[in-house]
Amino acid sequence: MNTKLLMVSSALIMGITGIVLTFLPQETAKFFGWPASSAIAIQVIGALYFGFAMTNWIAKSHLIGGIYGRPVLIGNISHYIIAALALVKFSIKGASGITILIVTVIYSVFAISFVYLFFANPLKGVYDPIPFKK
Repeated sequence: MNTKLLMVSSALIMGITGIVLTFLPQETAKFFGWPASSAIAIQVIGALYFGFAMTNWIAKSHLIGGIYGRPVLIGNISHYIIAALALVKFSIKGASGITILIVTVIYSVFAISFVYLFFANPLKGVYDPIPFKK
């Protein structure tokens, strides 16, 4: 699996979300029908998204799934699985709207991808400069 593509796409989605939530909290609250007093919570969530996006961006060139990339992988798995399950539950309970459906699909795809990466061999297909070790 191309981990660089997965990490870059995750970083871009989280980064854009983080920037929108950080700099447009009142507009986001109004769009979803939340009270204006939730703006500070929305900004904090935006900061979390942006910070996680930067972590994924920095880790994009590292071996994800190996011993040193495992913490980043576990963080992504936790985030995407928990959010995907919550969104699926929210959708099943009758939440209407194309926005929720699109976000649910995106989160589910990332959750499945990171879980696959967790169980896959991170060294499969990696070039070994010394093929015949003694």
